Amino acid sequence: MCYLNLTNNQLNSKGYWNQPLERLCPPLARDLALFDQNGYDLTDLEQCYAEANLTPVHAHREYRHALKASWFTQPDKVEGAVLNHSLLFERKGYSGEALEQLKSWAQINPLIYKIIRIRPKWGLDFSMDYVDRTGNVFEVLHWEYDGFDFCEVEARKQQLELKFTTTDWDDAAASILKLKDKWHHLDFFAQSDWKCNYFGIVKERFKMVIWD
Repeated sequence: MCYLNLTNNQLNSKGYWNQPLERLCPPLARDLALFDQNGYDLTDLEQCYAEANLTPVHAHREYRHALKASWFTQPDKVEGAVLNHSLLFERKGYSGEALEQLKSWAQINPLIYKIIRIRPKWGLDFSMDYVDRTGNVFEVLHWEYDGFDFCEVEARKQQLELKFTTTDWDDAAASILKLKDKWHHLDFFAQSDWKCNYFGIVKERFKMVIWD
C-alpha cells in the first residue's frame, strides 16, 4: 500500500522579496554567517527579510532555518517502507526597495553581495526508507530536485506526485531488497541513478549554486 498523504502545500511562484527592512544600521558579518550557496538554509539577514515580506520561516535541523513545507506525510509507521522526510523548499531573490536597500549597505559591507546575487530557486525532496525486524535498513528512494525555473520545478512536482501516490512502497521496497546485489555495491550517485531508473523517474538534480 502507499501509506502516504499528499498535502495541500504548494510552491510559491513569486521568486523575489521587495519589502525593505526598517533597520537603519548596515548588517554585520555575523548576519551573513554560514551562507548556503548550494541549498536553502537562510542566514540571519535573509530571515529578517522573510519576516518583512510576511513569509514564514521554519527551523530546519538545529540552527538551520529555511522556507519549507511538507510535501508528503505518513501516519506513524515503524516498519516496512517508512517516510523519512518529504519537503518543498524555496529560496528568494531581491527586487524593488529591498534590492536598493541591500545595494546601499553593500558599499559598507560587501558580504551583502552574497544576498544580492541570489537567484530564486525551488526544490523538491522525497526520502523513503525501509526497515524490518530482521535488521534490513536501506533507502528505497531519496530523490532531490532543484531548479531556477518555477514552471519546470512545478511540472516535475506534479509528475512525481502522480508517481509517488500510486506506488505501493512496501512492495517496491521488497522488490528492491531482492535486487540488492545490483545496487548495494554502488556509490551514492550510482545508487541514485539505479533507483531512479528502477522507478522510471527523472534523475536527481540538486546542490545547484544559487549565485547569478
